[in-house]
Amino acid sequence: MRRILGTLLAAAVTVLGAVVGVSAPAQAAGHTPVVFVHGYTGNASNWVTAEAVFAAAGYSSNEMFAFNYNSYGDNKTNAASLASYVNQVRAQTGASKVDIVNHSMGGLVSWWYIKELGGQQYVRHLASLAGANHGTTAAYACLIYTTCQQMSPGSSFIQTLASGDETPGDTKYATWYSPCDGVINPYTSTMLSGATNNYVACENHLTYLTDTTVLNAVRTFLAS
Repeated sequence: MRRILGTLLAAAVTVLGAVVGVSAPAQAAGHTPVVFVHGYTGNASNWVTAEAVFAAAGYSSNEMFAFNYNSYGDNKTNAASLASYVNQVRAQTGASKVDIVNHSMGGLVSWWYIKELGGQQYVRHLASLAGANHGTTAAYACLIYTTCQQMSPGSSFIQTLASGDETPGDTKYATWYSPCDGVINPYTSTMLSGATNNYVACENHLTYLTDTTVLNAVRTFLAS
């Protein structure tokens, strides 16, 4: 478990808990704004490669936004903060909807926002990279934190999300999952009923964030 927790912590940076400020107003945006949601102990800087991939495809800096949250708090609170952040992005860009790309525990934050806080009406696409959507046994190593309790398989938090329609509304859903993940256990936890679930032959939990093949596949999905 220490080794697993160490892998989770490898994505951490020293500054956590503040939402990245929304940048200057967009000018005639050509794409649906994309909001990136990091994983446990992660940070907006985790999305540097993704932002480069999207920029190469024509996204402007005013069409890409990275959300930060407290990894050690409560994912219901984090989801409420995400809702506020999405509203800021929509107000600034003039877009009626956003796309969300998440990683690891960011899957739970995003999913709670969409399913429990009405976010489905504001999210056009949801892309989940190694999302802890149905929990992971790796969370047993950090149960002193509410977020890890919620990320544990069978938690009341996950039971609420998994009840009924897992992919509600007009939002398009896709996941990427791999048997080589090493952190999401079981690795099939990422899959959502009703989503396009993409099997990746062998992808480490953290390398999703730097694999340009996967990131381009995500970008293509968002264009669908």
